Amino acid sequence: MDLDNKKISPQAVLALKEALPIIFWKKDELKDFVKLTLKNSTIVGTINWDGTKRESVKELIERMTNRPDIYKEDLINLILGVTDFTDFPHLEFWDDDGSKRKKAKEAVQKLRAHTKGYHQITQEQEEAKIRRMESEKKIIKNKSLDDELNALKEKFTQLTKKKDLQQRGYDLEKLLNELFLLYELDPRGSFKIYGEQIDGAFTFDGTDFLLEAKWKRQVDRSDLASFCYKVETKLKMAVGLLVTMEGITKEAIAPEFKSIIIMDGLDLISILEGRVSLPDLLYKKRRRASETGKIYVSYYDL
Repeated sequence: MDLDNKKISPQAVLALKEALPIIFWKKDELKDFVKLTLKNSTIVGTINWDGTKRESVKELIERMTNRPDIYKEDLINLILGVTDFTDFPHLEFWDDDGSKRKKAKEAVQKLRAHTKGYHQITQEQEEAKIRRMESEKKIIKNKSLDDELNALKEKFTQLTKKKDLQQRGYDLEKLLNELFLLYELDPRGSFKIYGEQIDGAFTFDGTDFLLEAKWKRQVDRSDLASFCYKVETKLKMAVGLLVTMEGITKEAIAPEFKSIIIMDGLDLISILEGRVSLPDLLYKKRRRASETGKIYVSYYDL
């Protein structure tokens, strides 16, 4: 059976519109998947991605179906690529109760039910698997930070061996600055303002963050109060990130500390080892703090 002679049913198109936005949580990953699946991938750059994923997918699919002379093969490739999904490990970090993966699985099964004819040809199934594997490899390659993270991890290992605690603290600030730069968070090194020492600053998700880095001892309540004061006397929308390698004392947290979030040594190691990206961890910590008031939640508890 020739792919060119196959008709794409309206039900399959609707099911594709439903599945695409929910099999990826992050919009950038969705864009990468579509771009690497389509032969005529220039269309991706002409789509408005500023709105919701559903709106962007609707625009993409409707423009492709309106020009079958150009995009019919690409539309079939996109259907095959989506129906290849059997699990969703990339959703796991964002899926506390399993509902996102369940919804994604149901949407893919629905699409698969409307496109059984496409999967009756063994050769096409194999080609779809190969396309999926190649796309995943390209995405991993394009997004890979392994080399840079490994270099920073080696620097961090060397820092742990330093006996000069003051110098170790300065070097930690530099390492964090490099980490922020790696993730394109527009970092700034340490500076003084009105006599206050600020260990650094960066911008994430449209919000300005001030940095405080501690490594000599556990952080106590007075440390948190001092840092909160620094943050709250700056711009109204500023947020503080306190990085403490030794953690905090049991009595440190107080209800009035609402302008900062805390990252510890285990969080930093998790980032350097590639278990979670810095932006994802910041997003999750800030959201947990906004929802629950908990400013110190380890990566392993998120």
